[in-house]
Amino acid sequence: MFERIKMRGKVTVRILDASGKVKRMKPGFIRKTLKLPGKKMEVVNHNIVTSQGDALLADWISDVPTKTVIDGANGYIAVGTGWTGNSPKSNTSCNTSTGARKIMDAGYPMTKGAFGAADDNVTVYRATFAAGNLNVSGIDEAALMNHITAGDCLAYAQITPEVNVTVNDTLQIEWELTFLGS
Repeated sequence: MFERIKMRGKVTVRILDASGKVKRMKPGFIRKTLKLPGKKMEVVNHNIVTSQGDALLADWISDVPTKTVIDGANGYIAVGTGWTGNSPKSNTSCNTSTGARKIMDAGYPMTKGAFGAADDNVTVYRATFAAGNLNVSGIDEAALMNHITAGDCLAYAQITPEVNVTVNDTLQIEWELTFLGS
């Protein structure tokens, strides 16, 4: 018998206004002509589990793990402006980090579904960079990490189109990892 275990991930990036609603871009010519609102400032991208991430997963399910697990006390998301497209599998963080890494929101990580139900194989991580934490143009990369400064990178993602965050905006990143057996 031959079995493969795979992981798939998606990263949702949202820019929120002061009231917590997803902001909208200024409408383009066609939307303006049709009197439609601008598109929501929300993008969904795929990620790659890094080489470090593969090793972390193997370590975490061993009898005596030696690496810090990405949990509510030790899970962080970093953002940056240095996506290159060169060897994302070997990334150990963002290429050009910006701002401080953010710890997981309360209650995260969590499974998306109850055990035995739909989505019980999906782990959801979420971190929120509150207004005032960032004032950056061109955020185009994110990393799921297990430490606030150094540490190991479980997964890495390109953010496209890149997002701009002003001092008045809140950036929320929600990361889903789906474990698939085949």
